[in-house]
Amino acid sequence: MKFRLLTADEIECRIGTVKAQGVSLLLYKDARTDQNILDEVVGSMNWQRSHQILDGNLYCTVSIWDEEKKQWISKQDVGTESFTEKEKGQASDCFKRACFNFGIGRELYTAPFIWIPSTLCEIKKNDDGRYTCNDRFKVSEIGYDEKRSINKLVIINPKSMVEVFRFGEKEVQEIEEAKKETFKDGIIDDLKLKSIRKKLKDDGIDEKFICEKYGLQFLGDMKDSQFLNLTQKYDKVKAAFDEWKNS
Repeated sequence: MKFRLLTADEIECRIGTVKAQGVSLLLYKDARTDQNILDEVVGSMNWQRSHQILDGNLYCTVSIWDEEKKQWISKQDVGTESFTEKEKGQASDCFKRACFNFGIGRELYTAPFIWIPSTLCEIKKNDDGRYTCNDRFKVSEIGYDEKRSINKLVIINPKSMVEVFRFGEKEVQEIEEAKKETFKDGIIDDLKLKSIRKKLKDDGIDEKFICEKYGLQFLGDMKDSQFLNLTQKYDKVKAAFDEWKNS
């Protein structure tokens, strides 16, 4: 039995690491998704789960009824604690891991490295020197190849609806070509202007320096192509400003 691939709305994003330059994201599925897919594919009455503790660790066994063999097919895996609700987190985790063994969501292991630059998310520095990010991210598009590996991935910030990550060689080339046309006369919208102004203020970068670098009279005159360039090369621009300021 082969389970179907996950759809975009069944995939969650979790922040992995946070640095001053940006954040990395991890893709995961929740237990409800596994339950729904099991109900959908094998029927709610044709699967079951059980838990047991072995050597102090909580294990989950998921069993699916095989009509041809007239027997239950079982697969088991161990769980890890979550940051909240220790027991519930372990139970959910080992259930999801057991479902991975049946192939549900295994395609998530083929996800590319996902990096969101600091210009597209809000990063704060705590008193202890560590960086945090409370932004939420959502998978808006997902695609797979014939080997069930991810070959297209688009992630957005659902609050602003701004695209923050895109993966897929063919799609990227097409998007870049489309951007060249779209960006010719396009001026950044208020949301992008607000985000870049906040980023520049947080990093102590003078708007005049950016305007001079991109040949602008006002920051609000920035085009989409220039915004994209600044986003992609922000670290270099910041380094150039620091050098200019100290010269």
